[in-house]
Amino acid sequence: MYTDAEAENIQSFVDKGNYHAAYNIALSGMNACRRADDQAGVDQFIIIIRSVVEALAEEFGS
Repeated sequence: MYTDAEAENIQSFVDKGNYHAAYNIALSGMNACRRADDQAGVDQFIIIIRSVVEALAEEFGS
């Protein structure tokens, strides 16, 4: 899986404030890596998911 390209795609959704799409794409990428037994890819997508959640919390959290 091309995690760098996917990370750029996910970041474009975060930049637009579309966290739902960003999270779903990241979760789908993680699941694809799980099915392919690509633990390194799973770990990368977990990092991406955390960054999406952090961005969401920074924008809307109190």
